[in-house]
Amino acid sequence: MKIKHTYLLAFLTAFAAQAQSNGEQLEEKARRIHENVITIDTHNDINVDNFTAETNYTQNLDTQVNLPKMEEGGVDVSWLIVYTGQDELTPAGYKKAHETAMSKFQAIHRLTDEIAPDEIGLATTSQEVRDLVAQGKKVAMIGIENGYPVGTDIGNVKKFYDLGARYMSLSHNGHSQLCDSNTGEENDEWLHGGLSSLGKEVVKEMNRLGMMIDVSHPSKEAMRQMIELSQAPLIASHSSARALCNHSRNLDDEQLQWIKENGGVVQTVAFTSYVNTEKHNAFNAAANEVYADVGKKMGFKLLERDEVRAMKPEERQAYYKEYRKVRKLALPKVQKLKEKVPPVDVKDFVDHIDYMVEKIGIDHVGISSDFDGGGGIEGWSDASETFNITLELVKRGYTEKEISKLWGENLLRVLDEVQAVAERL
Repeated sequence: MKIKHTYLLAFLTAFAAQAQSNGEQLEEKARRIHENVITIDTHNDINVDNFTAETNYTQNLDTQVNLPKMEEGGVDVSWLIVYTGQDELTPAGYKKAHETAMSKFQAIHRLTDEIAPDEIGLATTSQEVRDLVAQGKKVAMIGIENGYPVGTDIGNVKKFYDLGARYMSLSHNGHSQLCDSNTGEENDEWLHGGLSSLGKEVVKEMNRLGMMIDVSHPSKEAMRQMIELSQAPLIASHSSARALCNHSRNLDDEQLQWIKENGGVVQTVAFTSYVNTEKHNAFNAAANEVYADVGKKMGFKLLERDEVRAMKPEERQAYYKEYRKVRKLALPKVQKLKEKVPPVDVKDFVDHIDYMVEKIGIDHVGISSDFDGGGGIEGWSDASETFNITLELVKRGYTEKEISKLWGENLLRVLDEVQAVAERL
């Protein structure tokens, strides 16, 4: 009996050692691949307060993206987002949105021109991306989330293009003057039945200039019309697969097929409620109980998302500042909570990549985080943890060439094709 026990113990020890060795080899392979490929994250929101001489991305701020975190996680390219929330479709609304957009353009240029020109450069073409990476620099690119700041002056599209914007979505949460938003699904209420006449002109102008059209927030019908009208391929800068997570921000199988036929790319998004709503809701509810409890002791009241959205910008900023303090204090308790209530993680996220690769092919799928705009999952909670995505892809058998496509080559191909159409036009 003792001999059998000894053999079993030896077998289990050898098996464990072999498993550890295989794991180490996989990690080594993943690190090599991660180092070799150009890693592009197509959606990172910004706060202009973090682009000043005193406070900026050269410091390891509590933002999910900054230069130290990009360096640690091996991120080459961050698309910094000129985002404006949807407001009234009035001259006053457009003026305010335009001012907000301009302040974000100026912040990004400040980073690349004044604050850290030796560390990060602004790119507007795939060649500029490759040149900057070859120089050992990080790369900033600019995307516009919501065409609202265009107002009714189509000349603003060229103005934004000249400032470096290379993609734009025509709406966000709520219908813009250019097109309907996916949010119309909730009550089946639409403003334009897809694109407005001005929106159609903006699509043509984006084609003419060489700016990618982003379909991540517009309605399905708006997307259909954009594909019909556009002479160039489209992108979804931060969307996942609706078949795996039934959220109106995700793309259903028909939309995925449209993207494939159009030659575009879907940048899978690491936003927990778009990856797995059930898991997200369960973990959020449990975590919010912890935050509410910790907040109560600090005199902070946890609010519903709608209440926060209804606040004035200054109030909202102050609220989030306190909320971040609460989250920091609550971190040990939340970490313990994960043992009982599993959060949405890297595996759930890569399930979406798998699904879309299977459905529409490796050439039409990419990766985005939506960091500093609500994105982040367990294992990829900020830019410093980016390697974990590559590791999971390697574990699932993706080759270096395939990972290279997912991390950036597909997106750069589309950018090249969009710019080629512009030259032709």
